[in-house]
Amino acid sequence: MTYCVAIKLNAGLVFLSDSRTNAGLDQISTFRKMIVYEKANDRFMVLLSAGNLSISQSIREILQVEQIKDQDSGEALTIWNAKSMFDATRILGAAVRRVFERDAASLKQAGVDFNVSMLFGGQIKGEGMRLFQVYSAGNFIEATPETPYFQVGESKYGKPVLDRVITPKTPLNEAAKCALVSMDSTLKSNLSVGLPLDMVIYEANRFQTDKVVCIDEDNPYFKMLHNTWGQKLREVFDSLEDPLWDGGQTDIPLMAPLSRHLPLKKISNPQEKLI
Repeated sequence: MTYCVAIKLNAGLVFLSDSRTNAGLDQISTFRKMIVYEKANDRFMVLLSAGNLSISQSIREILQVEQIKDQDSGEALTIWNAKSMFDATRILGAAVRRVFERDAASLKQAGVDFNVSMLFGGQIKGEGMRLFQVYSAGNFIEATPETPYFQVGESKYGKPVLDRVITPKTPLNEAAKCALVSMDSTLKSNLSVGLPLDMVIYEANRFQTDKVVCIDEDNPYFKMLHNTWGQKLREVFDSLEDPLWDGGQTDIPLMAPLSRHLPLKKISNPQEKLI
């Protein structure tokens, strides 16, 4: 298992991934899930992967040389000369299908599903930034203003904070902080996600970035965020009034009259029915 998140904003892109690979309780290893493709002043792309490690590593290797034909010119397109992120993602999908054709049958015989999920985002000169989620079949969807982020892997623990904070107008640094809180929540609740983390921040129309950081357990900012987030959550929780059950004085009763529904019915003998 793993956890990766990618966020598309008006100001740029945020990418964050953990590095834990779990093949059993006694087989926990560190493998990076992120790779950056950068051609200065021309294109910047980031690939995040979750799922079967052997599949994702094969896809990453093939992606470097995978080609598709341009529908207009017939030219062979790779991720290095594709004219749009859509075409670059088509090339990634073709790489996924190539690995499926090569390995899926053998994996099935061994009782292993062909399981891989990928996030692919960036910017190619001549168009705006784009972000895609690619599935095991090589098909994909694109991020929109209504859905400005994607997650793959163990996503449920980190989703609530993203839903409450992230919009296309969110500043880059605030989105980076939100992604790290999302990751911290996942680390806290699931042992199959682990440090170190890789984070990349891309500013729109730069076609390169120096904001690339590896975060381990000694990183001062992440330690501060982990401790402060837990403390502030506890403070907010403690500030909420406890529910009152004995008719005590309160302006916010839990046991309030219902306008549309009946209270839960209790069964007290074998002859009673729910309906």
